[in-house]
Amino acid sequence: MNLTGFHHLTAVTANAKANLAFYTQTLGLRLAKKTVNQDDTSAYHLFYADGHGSPGTDITFFDWPAARERRGSRSVVRTGFRVPSVNSLNYWAKRFDELKVDAKDIAERDGRPVLDFEDFEGQRLSLVVDNTAIEPWHAWEKSAVPAEHQVRGLGAITMSVEDLAPTAKTLIGLMNMRHVREYETSGAPTHVYQMAPEGTELGTHGELHVVVEPSAPRQFLGAGGVHHVAFRTPTLEQYLDWAARLEESDKRFSGPVDRFYFKSLYFREPSGVLFEIATDGPGFHSDEPMESMGEKLALPPFLEPHRKDIEAGLKPL
Repeated sequence: MNLTGFHHLTAVTANAKANLAFYTQTLGLRLAKKTVNQDDTSAYHLFYADGHGSPGTDITFFDWPAARERRGSRSVVRTGFRVPSVNSLNYWAKRFDELKVDAKDIAERDGRPVLDFEDFEGQRLSLVVDNTAIEPWHAWEKSAVPAEHQVRGLGAITMSVEDLAPTAKTLIGLMNMRHVREYETSGAPTHVYQMAPEGTELGTHGELHVVVEPSAPRQFLGAGGVHHVAFRTPTLEQYLDWAARLEESDKRFSGPVDRFYFKSLYFREPSGVLFEIATDGPGFHSDEPMESMGEKLALPPFLEPHRKDIEAGLKPL
């Protein structure tokens, strides 16, 4: 039983309107689902993804009136997106320069060309050249970015820990990942854990990078920070197997949670980073036509009776 890559990553914004503009207009992603945080319906939950809202392609945001993140360890410190070629990376470097996006020069990390950049709140992001064929991916025909250069979905996600051993035990012993290599990031050792079994190619979509920073301060979550990272499990059967596995372990976890668009399990790895295991389906098109997803506020059935009150508490986008 193996995870099949990243499902989504959820971060925090304090400005939903500017967030929408950056991720749809600057990055060219589709707003695949405009809904609310099911545990705090006063906040938007915005899902940006490929043209079909495919699992594994989305970065999502909770809209909370929070101060900026205090950066530190015990947190996710960079989110990767895959692009197909160095030519695409050059396109993005020029685009970022023209749009005044805070971006570094193209560099190489872990043997791949990368382009690090930040959004307007300091959310740390990276484009990585990785043409590994991960399905499904669908171009967004209304994107401001040409299809040949559009983001292909999530790539490697990097988290920081003070002590590697407890986290490694969870990744390998509980989550069935493999330690495949090590490299340095600004002098700190970074360990790469692959989700797929040997012989299966997921590229960076299946890589969790763990940088070890024993003297770093601890993160304080806020705008520009990451709330949690979600991993894919393809079927309901495997989802139930993961629930049983967590139940049998010494991990405190949420138990099964039905998010309507997918089913979830939540737990914290030893350093405190919140992990989620989520099913690929039913998907964002389960309550909206594919062609008009994201255009209106979507609510799961159990929240629909409260639509009037929920809409009254949200600022228009």
